[in-house]
Amino acid sequence: MRAARLLPALGLACALLAGPALAQQPAPPPAAGARPALPTPPPPPPPPAAPAVGRPPLVAELSQSRIEITTGFSGTELLVFGATERLLGPGGDDVLVVVQSSPEPMVVRRKTRVLGFWINGASARFRHVPGFYLLTGTRPLRAVLPPEEREAKRLGLDNLPLQAAGTQDPEFRDALMRLKQGARLWYEDEALMQVSGARLFRARIPLPATTDTGDYQVSVLLVRDGRVVARQELDFGVVRVGAAARIADVATGQPVLYGGICVLLAAFAGWLGSVLFRRG
Repeated sequence: MRAARLLPALGLACALLAGPALAQQPAPPPAAGARPALPTPPPPPPPPAAPAVGRPPLVAELSQSRIEITTGFSGTELLVFGATERLLGPGGDDVLVVVQSSPEPMVVRRKTRVLGFWINGASARFRHVPGFYLLTGTRPLRAVLPPEEREAKRLGLDNLPLQAAGTQDPEFRDALMRLKQGARLWYEDEALMQVSGARLFRARIPLPATTDTGDYQVSVLLVRDGRVVARQELDFGVVRVGAAARIADVATGQPVLYGGICVLLAAFAGWLGSVLFRRG
Protein backbone atom coordinates (compact mmCIF):
# COMPACT_ATOMS: atom_id res chain seq x y z
CA MET A 1 0.00 0.00 0.00
CA ARG A 2 2.75 2.46 0.96
CA ALA A 3 4.82 1.38 -2.11
CA ALA A 4 1.87 2.16 -4.41
CA ARG A 5 1.72 5.69 -3.00
CA LEU A 6 5.47 6.27 -3.52
CA LEU A 7 5.50 5.29 -7.22
CA PRO A 8 3.86 8.51 -8.55
CA ALA A 9 6.17 10.65 -6.41
CA LEU A 10 9.25 8.85 -7.69
CA GLY A 11 8.07 9.27 -11.31
CA LEU A 12 7.59 13.05 -10.84
CA ALA A 13 11.07 13.40 -9.29
CA CYS A 14 12.68 11.53 -12.19
CA ALA A 15 10.93 13.80 -14.70
CA LEU A 16 12.17 16.94 -12.94
CA LEU A 17 15.74 15.62 -12.85
CA ALA A 18 15.70 14.63 -16.52
CA GLY A 19 14.25 17.99 -17.74
CA PRO A 20 17.41 20.12 -17.46
CA ALA A 21 19.53 17.37 -18.90
CA LEU A 22 17.30 17.14 -21.96
CA ALA A 23 17.30 20.92 -22.39
CA GLN A 24 21.11 20.99 -22.29
CA GLN A 25 21.58 18.43 -25.09
CA PRO A 26 23.19 19.93 -28.22
CA ALA A 27 21.11 20.35 -31.36
CA PRO A 28 21.45 17.52 -33.86
CA PRO A 29 23.70 18.25 -36.83
CA PRO A 30 21.97 19.12 -40.10
CA ALA A 31 21.30 16.34 -42.51
CA ALA A 32 23.70 15.78 -45.39
CA GLY A 33 22.97 18.08 -48.35
CA ALA A 34 20.63 20.38 -46.36
CA ARG A 35 21.18 24.18 -46.68
CA PRO A 36 22.01 26.02 -43.49
CA ALA A 37 19.18 28.21 -42.21
CA LEU A 38 19.60 31.92 -43.02
CA PRO A 39 19.43 34.39 -40.16
CA THR A 40 16.15 36.24 -39.80
CA PRO A 41 16.54 39.94 -40.83
CA PRO A 42 15.67 42.51 -38.20
CA PRO A 43 12.28 44.21 -38.52
CA PRO A 44 12.26 47.56 -40.40
CA PRO A 45 12.30 50.70 -38.28
CA PRO A 46 8.93 52.39 -37.75
CA PRO A 47 8.15 55.34 -40.07
CA PRO A 48 8.86 58.79 -38.67
CA ALA A 49 5.95 60.49 -37.01
CA ALA A 50 4.20 63.16 -39.08
CA PRO A 51 4.88 66.71 -37.90
CA ALA A 52 2.13 68.37 -36.01
CA VAL A 53 -0.02 70.63 -38.19
CA GLY A 54 -0.21 74.11 -36.68
CA ARG A 55 -2.72 76.85 -37.24
CA PRO A 56 -2.41 78.83 -40.47
CA PRO A 57 -1.00 82.34 -39.97
CA LEU A 58 -4.00 83.93 -41.73
CA VAL A 59 -7.65 82.93 -42.17
CA ALA A 60 -10.18 85.16 -43.97
CA GLU A 61 -13.72 84.90 -45.32
CA LEU A 62 -16.42 87.02 -47.00
CA SER A 63 -19.87 87.82 -45.68
CA GLN A 64 -21.37 86.86 -49.06
CA SER A 65 -20.15 85.51 -52.37
CA ARG A 66 -22.91 86.92 -54.60
CA ILE A 67 -24.31 90.45 -54.78
CA GLU A 68 -27.52 90.97 -56.72
CA ILE A 69 -28.39 94.24 -58.45
CA THR A 70 -32.10 94.96 -58.82
CA THR A 71 -33.95 97.98 -60.19
CA GLY A 72 -33.85 99.63 -56.77
CA PHE A 73 -30.17 98.93 -56.06
CA SER A 74 -28.57 101.91 -54.28
CA GLY A 75 -25.33 100.29 -53.12
CA THR A 76 -24.40 97.73 -50.52
CA GLU A 77 -21.61 96.77 -48.16
CA LEU A 78 -19.42 93.67 -48.15
CA LEU A 79 -17.57 92.42 -45.07
CA VAL A 80 -14.13 90.81 -45.15
CA PHE A 81 -13.31 89.25 -41.78
CA GLY A 82 -10.75 86.85 -40.39
CA ALA A 83 -8.10 86.10 -37.78
CA THR A 84 -4.31 85.94 -37.53
CA GLU A 85 -1.99 83.70 -35.55
CA ARG A 86 0.04 86.56 -34.12
CA LEU A 87 -1.04 89.82 -32.57
CA LEU A 88 -2.06 92.77 -34.72
CA GLY A 89 -1.13 96.34 -33.99
CA PRO A 90 2.00 98.31 -33.06
CA GLY A 91 4.98 95.98 -32.91
CA GLY A 92 2.97 93.11 -34.38
CA ASP A 93 1.62 92.03 -37.75
CA ASP A 94 -0.49 94.06 -40.18
CA VAL A 95 -3.30 93.08 -42.52
CA LEU A 96 -4.05 94.61 -45.93
CA VAL A 97 -7.23 93.99 -47.92
CA VAL A 98 -7.37 94.75 -51.65
CA VAL A 99 -10.64 94.50 -53.61
CA GLN A 100 -10.69 94.97 -57.37
CA SER A 101 -12.84 94.02 -60.32
CA SER A 102 -11.68 92.34 -63.49
CA PRO A 103 -9.66 94.76 -65.68
CA GLU A 104 -11.19 96.00 -68.92
CA PRO A 105 -10.09 98.41 -71.66
CA MET A 106 -11.09 102.05 -71.28
CA VAL A 107 -10.73 105.16 -73.45
CA VAL A 108 -10.05 108.60 -71.96
CA ARG A 109 -10.76 111.57 -74.24
CA ARG A 110 -9.70 115.16 -73.96
CA LYS A 111 -12.41 117.74 -74.59
CA THR A 112 -11.47 120.55 -76.98
CA ARG A 113 -13.43 123.75 -77.50
CA VAL A 114 -13.94 124.73 -81.14
CA LEU A 115 -16.11 127.75 -82.11
CA GLY A 116 -17.82 127.65 -78.75
CA PHE A 117 -18.56 123.92 -78.85
CA TRP A 118 -16.89 121.17 -76.84
CA ILE A 119 -15.84 118.25 -79.01
CA ASN A 120 -13.72 115.15 -78.48
CA GLY A 121 -10.03 115.75 -79.07
CA ALA A 122 -7.03 113.54 -78.42
CA SER A 123 -7.65 110.25 -76.63
CA ALA A 124 -5.73 107.48 -74.88
CA ARG A 125 -6.76 103.85 -74.66
CA PHE A 126 -5.88 101.98 -71.48
CA ARG A 127 -5.87 98.21 -71.85
CA HIS A 128 -6.20 96.97 -68.27
CA VAL A 129 -8.33 99.20 -66.06
CA PRO A 130 -10.15 97.79 -63.01
CA GLY A 131 -13.60 99.26 -62.69
CA PHE A 132 -13.33 99.10 -58.90
CA TYR A 133 -10.25 99.25 -56.66
CA LEU A 134 -10.20 99.61 -52.87
CA LEU A 135 -7.35 99.14 -50.41
CA THR A 136 -7.65 99.20 -46.65
CA GLY A 137 -5.48 97.95 -43.79
CA THR A 138 -4.69 98.08 -40.13
CA ARG A 139 -2.35 100.99 -40.92
CA PRO A 140 -1.75 103.21 -43.96
CA LEU A 141 -0.06 101.41 -46.83
CA ARG A 142 3.03 103.64 -46.73
CA ALA A 143 3.56 102.78 -43.06
CA VAL A 144 3.23 99.03 -43.65
CA LEU A 145 5.33 98.34 -46.76
CA PRO A 146 8.42 100.06 -48.21
CA PRO A 147 8.21 101.59 -51.72
CA GLU A 148 10.02 98.72 -53.45
CA GLU A 149 7.69 96.13 -51.90
CA ARG A 150 4.60 98.15 -52.86
CA GLU A 151 5.84 98.43 -56.42
CA ALA A 152 6.72 94.73 -56.66
CA LYS A 153 3.29 93.67 -55.37
CA ARG A 154 1.50 96.45 -57.34
CA LEU A 155 -0.25 97.69 -54.23
CA GLY A 156 -1.84 101.11 -54.05
CA LEU A 157 -3.27 103.48 -56.63
CA ASP A 158 0.18 104.79 -57.53
CA ASN A 159 1.28 101.31 -58.60
CA LEU A 160 -1.67 100.31 -60.77
CA PRO A 161 -0.39 99.07 -64.17
CA LEU A 162 -2.11 101.76 -66.23
CA GLN A 163 -0.40 101.74 -69.60
CA ALA A 164 -1.98 103.79 -72.38
CA ALA A 165 -1.60 102.59 -75.97
CA GLY A 166 -0.24 105.13 -78.43
CA THR A 167 0.60 107.90 -75.98
CA GLN A 168 2.61 108.34 -72.81
CA ASP A 169 1.07 111.65 -71.78
CA PRO A 170 0.68 111.55 -67.97
CA GLU A 171 -2.33 113.89 -68.20
CA PHE A 172 -4.53 111.05 -69.43
CA ARG A 173 -3.47 108.83 -66.53
CA ASP A 174 -4.14 111.65 -64.06
CA ALA A 175 -7.53 112.29 -65.66
CA LEU A 176 -8.45 108.62 -65.36
CA MET A 177 -7.40 108.67 -61.72
CA ARG A 178 -9.55 111.74 -61.01
CA LEU A 179 -12.59 110.25 -62.72
CA LYS A 180 -12.44 106.99 -60.77
CA GLN A 181 -11.70 108.63 -57.44
CA GLY A 182 -14.46 111.20 -57.94
CA ALA A 183 -16.97 108.39 -58.47
CA ARG A 184 -15.70 106.59 -55.32
CA LEU A 185 -14.64 103.63 -57.42
CA TRP A 186 -10.93 103.91 -56.62
CA TYR A 187 -9.68 104.84 -53.17
CA GLU A 188 -7.57 103.88 -50.18
CA ASP A 189 -9.01 104.19 -46.67
CA GLU A 190 -7.57 102.51 -43.59
CA ALA A 191 -10.57 103.67 -41.55
CA LEU A 192 -12.59 100.81 -43.07
CA MET A 193 -10.52 98.24 -41.12
CA GLN A 194 -11.31 97.37 -37.51
CA VAL A 195 -9.31 95.12 -35.15
CA SER A 196 -10.76 93.44 -32.07
CA GLY A 197 -9.14 91.08 -29.60
CA ALA A 198 -5.70 91.82 -31.11
CA ARG A 199 -6.16 88.94 -33.58
CA LEU A 200 -9.56 89.44 -35.23
CA PHE A 201 -10.03 91.92 -38.08
CA ARG A 202 -12.98 93.13 -40.10
CA ALA A 203 -12.98 95.33 -43.20
CA ARG A 204 -16.08 97.09 -44.55
CA ILE A 205 -16.15 97.31 -48.36
CA PRO A 206 -18.74 99.85 -49.60
CA LEU A 207 -19.98 99.13 -53.11
CA PRO A 208 -21.71 102.16 -54.69
CA ALA A 209 -24.82 102.15 -56.85
CA THR A 210 -22.61 102.44 -59.96
CA THR A 211 -20.88 99.13 -59.24
CA ASP A 212 -20.29 97.15 -62.42
CA THR A 213 -21.31 93.55 -62.78
CA GLY A 214 -18.69 90.84 -63.07
CA ASP A 215 -16.15 88.96 -60.98
CA TYR A 216 -14.31 90.65 -58.13
CA GLN A 217 -11.11 89.50 -56.46
CA VAL A 218 -10.30 90.03 -52.77
CA SER A 219 -6.66 89.71 -51.67
CA VAL A 220 -5.97 89.51 -47.93
CA LEU A 221 -2.28 90.05 -47.13
CA LEU A 222 -0.45 89.43 -43.86
CA VAL A 223 2.54 91.77 -43.47
CA ARG A 224 5.39 91.24 -41.01
CA ASP A 225 8.50 93.42 -40.75
CA GLY A 226 7.80 95.13 -44.05
CA ARG A 227 7.26 91.90 -46.01
CA VAL A 228 4.19 89.98 -47.17
CA VAL A 229 4.43 86.60 -45.38
CA ALA A 230 0.96 85.16 -46.11
CA ARG A 231 -1.76 85.73 -48.66
CA GLN A 232 -5.30 84.47 -49.16
CA GLU A 233 -7.39 84.98 -52.30
CA LEU A 234 -11.18 85.24 -52.20
CA ASP A 235 -13.73 86.20 -54.84
CA PHE A 236 -17.34 87.24 -55.25
CA GLY A 237 -19.65 88.09 -58.13
CA VAL A 238 -21.98 91.00 -58.89
CA VAL A 239 -24.97 90.10 -61.09
CA ARG A 240 -28.19 91.76 -62.23
CA VAL A 241 -31.44 89.97 -61.46
CA GLY A 242 -35.12 90.55 -62.14
CA ALA A 243 -36.29 93.45 -64.30
CA ALA A 244 -32.87 95.10 -64.17
CA ALA A 245 -31.33 92.04 -65.82
CA ARG A 246 -33.95 91.94 -68.58
CA ILE A 247 -33.58 95.67 -69.31
CA ALA A 248 -29.79 95.34 -69.45
CA ASP A 249 -30.06 92.36 -71.82
CA VAL A 250 -32.32 94.30 -74.19
CA ALA A 251 -30.13 97.41 -74.05
CA THR A 252 -26.97 95.47 -74.93
CA GLY A 253 -28.42 92.81 -77.23
CA GLN A 254 -31.00 94.91 -79.11
CA PRO A 255 -30.01 98.58 -78.85
CA VAL A 256 -32.40 99.71 -81.64
CA LEU A 257 -35.40 98.15 -79.92
CA TYR A 258 -34.31 99.57 -76.58
CA GLY A 259 -33.96 103.07 -78.03
CA GLY A 260 -37.37 102.87 -79.70
CA ILE A 261 -39.05 101.79 -76.46
CA CYS A 262 -37.38 104.66 -74.59
CA VAL A 263 -38.62 107.18 -77.19
CA LEU A 264 -42.17 105.83 -77.01
CA LEU A 265 -42.17 105.90 -73.22
CA ALA A 266 -40.85 109.47 -73.19
CA ALA A 267 -43.52 110.57 -75.70
CA PHE A 268 -46.26 108.87 -73.69
CA ALA A 269 -45.05 110.48 -70.46
CA GLY A 270 -45.01 113.91 -72.13
CA TRP A 271 -48.53 113.47 -73.52
CA LEU A 272 -49.87 112.22 -70.18
CA GLY A 273 -48.31 115.17 -68.37
CA SER A 274 -49.84 117.67 -70.77
CA VAL A 275 -53.29 116.10 -70.33
CA LEU A 276 -53.07 116.17 -66.54
CA PHE A 277 -51.87 119.78 -66.41
CA ARG A 278 -54.57 120.84 -68.89
CA ARG A 279 -57.29 119.39 -66.69
CA GLY A 280 -55.80 121.08 -63.66
